[in-house]
Amino acid sequence: MDVSTIVVFTVVVALAFDVINGFHDAANSIATIVSTRVLSPRAAVVWAATFNFVALLFFHAGVAKTISKIIDIQGADPAFVYVVMCGLLGAITWNLVTWWWGLPSSSSHALIGGLCGAGVTYAGVDVIVQHNLYKTLWFILLAPIIGFVLGYAVMLAVYWLFRRMRPQRVDRTFRIGQLVSAAAYSIGHGGNDAQKTMGIILAVLIAAGRLPKDVGEAPTWIIVSSYGCMAFGTAIGGWRIVKTMGMGLTPLKPVGGFCAEIAGAITLFSATYFKIPVSTTHTITGAIIGVGSTTKVRGIRWSVATRIVWAWVFTIPAAALVGSVCMAIVYRLALSDLMLLAHVGTP
Repeated sequence: MDVSTIVVFTVVVALAFDVINGFHDAANSIATIVSTRVLSPRAAVVWAATFNFVALLFFHAGVAKTISKIIDIQGADPAFVYVVMCGLLGAITWNLVTWWWGLPSSSSHALIGGLCGAGVTYAGVDVIVQHNLYKTLWFILLAPIIGFVLGYAVMLAVYWLFRRMRPQRVDRTFRIGQLVSAAAYSIGHGGNDAQKTMGIILAVLIAAGRLPKDVGEAPTWIIVSSYGCMAFGTAIGGWRIVKTMGMGLTPLKPVGGFCAEIAGAITLFSATYFKIPVSTTHTITGAIIGVGSTTKVRGIRWSVATRIVWAWVFTIPAAALVGSVCMAIVYRLALSDLMLLAHVGTP
């Protein structure tokens, strides 16, 4: 199989992952606004998808560059295109499994796990760029904590600011406010997650010698296609995870949905600014629990939260295992191609 065919196929798989990412993570954007009945599920996914795409006006390629350097591709080395492809297969497999189970796992961490598993299987542990991996791993812990703290703080602030307003008026006010907060969260979601696919495509093109290792701005077609596929995936989003996120964790009213989304949006905007690929799933889960904790900790369904946390724990190793197995199979089936590509460089 020639390099051009491998590159095209891998880019197509990357964009398919982008669609599945949007599909899988649609719950992160719409769960609160659906559970509070501000919008119907169909209207909510259209709203979220629109602002997922609008995010390309706000964010550039900082997160994409971090993702493209999770594994060390030393310039043109077309054999690494296989590594990226197998990493994507690991991420896609885990995303579909957790979607079927109705668990909001992290597409970001599935992608990183898949890449690391395939990369280590092909070239050993040294292929991992540790500082890029570590800052991502730190945010596995920090994202839900930051979301929790901000959700709790924003909810307390809103309670204090609107303490003299009648409950019916508060409800009407935040039904409108939730449209704004859901839009802000969807921009943050699209801005961080679409860049992950951009990073994968950049890695593929660098490995194939189509782009230099120190590439500046991503080509326009990569930006538009990545954001477009993310938005499309959100538009066909999965209802299974919406039920877990919006209805399974804690009962939410419009004011609570607004606070959770604002807390999540602040976290995502900050992470994207610092070029950190953060989990939107971890972020919004922490924010929802933080909001719910302001009224009654017992109101949190901790059995559901525990299932979600276990999915988080297993995401990177499970995706890494699938990526590693895929790479081992490819290595066995295409050993001659891999050896040839490793020495060919740019075709």
